[in-house]
Amino acid sequence: MDSESLQLGNENLWAWFVRLLSQNSEWLSAKVKFYLPTMDLDCSNMAPEPEVIHHQLRRLYTQGLATWQSFIYSLCMELDVPLELEVPLLSIWGQKDEFSNQIGAGEDSHPEPLQHHGVKRPSQSCGSSPHRKHSRKQQLELAKKYLKLLKTSAQQNHGGECPEAGHTHASPQAYIPPILQWSRDTSPLNAQEGATIGDPNTADDMDVSIQDLFNFKAPKGPRVTVLLGKAGMGKTTLAHRLCWRWANGQVDHFQALFLFEFRRLNMITHLLTLPQLLFDLYLSPESDSDAVFQYLKENAHQVLLIFDGLDEALHSSSKGADNAGSALNLFSDLCRGTLLPGCWVMATSRPGKLPACVPTEATMVYMWGFDGLRVEKYISHFFSDLPSQELALAEMRTNERLRGMCAVPALCQVACFCLRHLLPRSPPGQSTALLPTVTQLYLQMVKTFSHSGTLPATSLLGLGKVAFRGLDTGKVIFSIEDIPSPLMAFGSVHSLLTSFCIHTSTGHQEIGYAFIHLSLQEFFAALYLMASDTIDKNTLTYYVTLNSHWILRTKARLGLSDHLPMFLAGLASHTCHAFLCHLSQQDEAWVGSRQAAVVQVLRKLGSRKLTGPKMIELYHCVAETQELELVRFIAQSLPFQLSFHNFPLTRADLAALANILEHKTVPIHLDFDGCPLEPHCPEALVGCGQVENLSFKSRKCGNAFAEALGRSLPTMGSLKMLGLTGSKITARGISHLIQALPLCSQLEELSLHDNQLKDPEVLSLVELLPCLPKLQKLDLSRNSFSVSTLLSSVKLATTYPSVRKLQVRESDFIFLLSPITEKAVQQSEASDLQDKDSLKEKGQSRSLELRLQKCQLMVHNAEVLVELFQKGPQLEKLDLSGNHLEDEGCRVVAEAASQLQIAQKLDLSDNGLSKMGVTYVLRAMSTCGTLEELHISLLSNTAVLTFSQEPRKQERSCKRGTPLTSFASPVASETSPSSRRIRLTHCGFLAKDIERLCKALRAVCQPHHLGHLDLSDNSLGDEGVALLAKLLPGLGPLQSLNLSRNGVSLDAVFGLITCMSSLQWVFHLDVSLDSDHILLGGAGTGRDAPAGRCGPEFVAGGPLLAFSSHYTSRSFRLQGCQLEPLSLACLCATLEKCPGPLEVHLSCKTLSDESLKTLMQCLPQLPQLSLLQLSHTVLSSRSLFLLADVFNLCPRVQKVNLRSLCHAVLHFGSKEEQEGVCFGFPGCSLSQEHMEPLCCALSRCKALSQLDLTDNLLDDSGLRCLLECLPQLPICGWLDLSHNSVSQEGVLCLLETLPSCPRVCEISVSLGSELNFRIHLSREEEAETKLRMCECSFGPEHLSRLASSLSQAQQLTELTLTRCHLDLPQLTNFLNLVNRPAGWLGLRYPPSLGRGMGKVVSPQSQPSHPCTKEPTSLPQSHARNTEKLSLMTGRLCFGI
Repeated sequence: MDSESLQLGNENLWAWFVRLLSQNSEWLSAKVKFYLPTMDLDCSNMAPEPEVIHHQLRRLYTQGLATWQSFIYSLCMELDVPLELEVPLLSIWGQKDEFSNQIGAGEDSHPEPLQHHGVKRPSQSCGSSPHRKHSRKQQLELAKKYLKLLKTSAQQNHGGECPEAGHTHASPQAYIPPILQWSRDTSPLNAQEGATIGDPNTADDMDVSIQDLFNFKAPKGPRVTVLLGKAGMGKTTLAHRLCWRWANGQVDHFQALFLFEFRRLNMITHLLTLPQLLFDLYLSPESDSDAVFQYLKENAHQVLLIFDGLDEALHSSSKGADNAGSALNLFSDLCRGTLLPGCWVMATSRPGKLPACVPTEATMVYMWGFDGLRVEKYISHFFSDLPSQELALAEMRTNERLRGMCAVPALCQVACFCLRHLLPRSPPGQSTALLPTVTQLYLQMVKTFSHSGTLPATSLLGLGKVAFRGLDTGKVIFSIEDIPSPLMAFGSVHSLLTSFCIHTSTGHQEIGYAFIHLSLQEFFAALYLMASDTIDKNTLTYYVTLNSHWILRTKARLGLSDHLPMFLAGLASHTCHAFLCHLSQQDEAWVGSRQAAVVQVLRKLGSRKLTGPKMIELYHCVAETQELELVRFIAQSLPFQLSFHNFPLTRADLAALANILEHKTVPIHLDFDGCPLEPHCPEALVGCGQVENLSFKSRKCGNAFAEALGRSLPTMGSLKMLGLTGSKITARGISHLIQALPLCSQLEELSLHDNQLKDPEVLSLVELLPCLPKLQKLDLSRNSFSVSTLLSSVKLATTYPSVRKLQVRESDFIFLLSPITEKAVQQSEASDLQDKDSLKEKGQSRSLELRLQKCQLMVHNAEVLVELFQKGPQLEKLDLSGNHLEDEGCRVVAEAASQLQIAQKLDLSDNGLSKMGVTYVLRAMSTCGTLEELHISLLSNTAVLTFSQEPRKQERSCKRGTPLTSFASPVASETSPSSRRIRLTHCGFLAKDIERLCKALRAVCQPHHLGHLDLSDNSLGDEGVALLAKLLPGLGPLQSLNLSRNGVSLDAVFGLITCMSSLQWVFHLDVSLDSDHILLGGAGTGRDAPAGRCGPEFVAGGPLLAFSSHYTSRSFRLQGCQLEPLSLACLCATLEKCPGPLEVHLSCKTLSDESLKTLMQCLPQLPQLSLLQLSHTVLSSRSLFLLADVFNLCPRVQKVNLRSLCHAVLHFGSKEEQEGVCFGFPGCSLSQEHMEPLCCALSRCKALSQLDLTDNLLDDSGLRCLLECLPQLPICGWLDLSHNSVSQEGVLCLLETLPSCPRVCEISVSLGSELNFRIHLSREEEAETKLRMCECSFGPEHLSRLASSLSQAQQLTELTLTRCHLDLPQLTNFLNLVNRPAGWLGLRYPPSLGRGMGKVVSPQSQPSHPCTKEPTSLPQSHARNTEKLSLMTGRLCFGI
């Protein structure tokens, strides 16, 4: 045996060991559990205490030299060891040098971990155990033993101190439950909104609702619960607490419960199966694991598997191989139900992007830590004696910032630890100065490690180095080789480290060590970065970064440094300067430069555009620095609107934000959209006067949130807009807001959209309107309210003068208000001195708009509404659409419309109105003088009444203003653009309904003029239209009547034509039978007539006298029907009675020659006819001759135009106006064969003023035929033959016929692109004829005929040749061929021939007959500026 063994075997020393540790048995048990997590501590129940102590010491010693050294060091540091024994103990096993005598942990092999009491391990793991068959009874016995073994293990592992709880000597019953909040609709059916685990005021049953974490009523399938909470909120503690409660029979729904930590599972490098995970890595059954596993599969609905630290899970790809059996993949299969289907799975995680394996239907539960009541409860349990409790509670209540930090359970533990050491030595209230930040809180904890006033700098830096290397490599579990034994002892003494057993493989276990909390590891890492001389400033500033909370789980390196930048910022505070100097053993300049570097990095980050999570992390860092200049810089860098979306926020987060906002000089808008919010986080905004707009949109906000918000609102003096939408606030929560809102008189907008408010809450909020004088909008949409609440709201809207609009539609509920200004208040006070009439007039000056759509209003509510409306101000708009008022309710409201003085519109649509109800509404409108339009459509459920701004007075003034000598029709004075319009469309009216309908319409027309009546889209038919035509005189003069789409035939149209003679107001009848369109219009409503004017009356059948062009003619339009001779004859007979002037427009697909002949023969019977138009009507080629002979049938014809054989227009006038008839047949495909009969028909006309034959097929032959008949045509005007394919031959033919046509005075021919060919004839023979030819391109073969024709045409006095392609020789030859008698011939020729023309007409070259030249010179400017080729003129004189 070595010297240590010999010393240990010393009988005196051994006796002293046993005696000392017998007095500190709890301390020994805690140390044994720390160094030997797998050791069975229940052996004390079966052996005397000295034997138990001896057994425990032996196990500690055989664990290894490093473990034994750390234990001896802890014993000497923590227990009262006599000096004469402390020296030899430390000299043998104690601390000589902290880093020089490290002993490897592998020098002594670890013994096989002890099993729990009564547990024997099988000889083989479950993966290799032989398959055995058992009866059902044996299987149940094995399962029963295993389940009992699970509970025993849970009691031993979780029955002592709960991790992260901070109760060193507390029992599990002292556990303080945190706040839990369900995030989705998958929350338990029996759980209340915002349910928390336990009631802090209940002593006996602290956490009775812990089972609400699991929805036992959920259907079969994956049953997954994810517990989300930031670091330090107590997720691991709750998981251990749940295990302890299950082991003690308080969660009886589950037969088996397994708890795994991902930080331990990450260390397993081999493939895993589910039986290996349950039995090899957790707890093995006594025998036949296959039978036990089969039992668990059959009862999976009673099995719960808890996975702690899902955010620390390593993805399979991060291990460099496709590890299908990794722990995360097993977790994924359990969630999806492919493994152990029907089991329950619970996972804890920090907020962020969860792995894809978490099902979307999983229950998300947020953990928010402590509220004020829980903090006080925690303090009461932490301090055992009453005086210390009272001091600690008093300190906590006076220090707002410390109370805010204690909302995080881990920080609450550290704060209590610090207060326990500070309170006895410090005066009350010193915690504000000593514990201002989280970093200062941890520093104060570190300072308590110094018992003699000397800071253990070496140990702190050494532990910081271990922590930093762990964070840098993603390591949170350390082996004994990673931590030197002095540091291990230091961490054990001060409860900084914890130990546990790790099952790395089948049958193999290791002991792992970790910091008691991850934030503690980050703090020590920050100490090392700031104080170690091995870290330069570049490396230091590299770690001052803002981490995104939306991390990808595919990264191999875990995000373990959430708080590291915050601790670095905290250590950059000036209050940490002296501590860092002492810790680093450096001067002040060295420490100051490192602190300044950190502050500079934060300043640069503050000038960037950051995401919401990074902004919050920056605000935490800035608050930790305690640098006022930096805080002001960050505050001024904030945008006008600060938005945070879809990430959780705690009270500490909002406190950090409020700390920045305190230094902002301009208002700011805060918007929290979709952020899970801690229920009490609004308390952090108390006194935040810079916030102008505050908006929360989250389903996570509940009653506790509303209560906290109610405490903050009165302190926010600049708040103008408050939005709390999409939350779960109920009556209990809204009551706190109702108490707080009257204290916020500056509010301009309040939105409580989409909450869970009921009638009492909605009504209470509406009644708050008088208490908020500056409010402009109140939004209570998507809450639950009844008709009674609606009526109460209408009453308030009509009585409270600030309300200008109330909009309610299904779930919409919005008040719009006009704030009461001070001036308005003064006027209101002054108005009290006036009489009642002036008060009434003052009240009517306010207008109110009410939209009560789809509010389930019934018939009996109509009278109540009318009574409320009558007591209120003038209504701008009243919308009652989408209710159930039916006929009676609509009648009640319509009858009251005249008293309500509605300014614009009354909407009664979609209220179950019937045909009988339509007549009710019509009769009710008889007393309303401001009605402008009534539109009712039963098919589209439309019933809208439109009103004018003031009662119309135009009718009386118009009648008074009409002079007796006026030629205008009396109809024009009775109608005006503001006449009433009544549209009764799609109402299903039949012929039998006409009498009742007209009776109701007469009630409207008697006191007030009816301008426009629309009865389209009904089912009147011919019978109904005929009956209506008889009753129309009783409706007075209308401006229009629409009878479209009523199933009317041509017979009914003939009946309507009689209205044009019987009713003076009917000026236009427009009928289209194919589209079923019928419209009767008054004066000024025609398509082509000037509005508001009418012409003089013409007696039916009388002659058409002269009238001004601005007067409106009567018109009849008929389209879309086939007109046969009989129908045309009947039509003309009916039109005979119509007064004139009359325009008839007919349009049908085809019109036969017989029908056209019948129409022409009827024209003399219509002396009042001014226009006859046949549009879009195909005519035959024979119709052309019928139209050409129309003058013989009706001498009043002034113009006939037939275009393309489908558009014909005939204009008529009086015989006194007759000067000549204009005929036009363009595009009618006329050819040579048509010319002779056409000319024959036209020759019977007395006078032709114009003949248009353009765009036909005459060509040269047709032209020749026409020229032969030309002398017989009585035409005096233009004959247009353009676009008829006439060539040079036709031109020569025309010139050859000139001698036989002495009335031709002008000819204009262009054979180029224009293709013009026009001949102008005079009434008598002309002495001079002008001939203009352009682009005729005469060749040499044409010149002789041309010269011959010119020689014969004695009346030709001027010849113009333009671009005819004649050069000088050709022109010379042409002139030589011209043989004319004495006289003058004007010749215009191109300017290019100007110089040679002198020789052409010189005496040497003159023709045989004497020729004299009279040259005419033109100005050169004229020659330059004109574009014609023929610019110069020469006059040739022929004489004897």
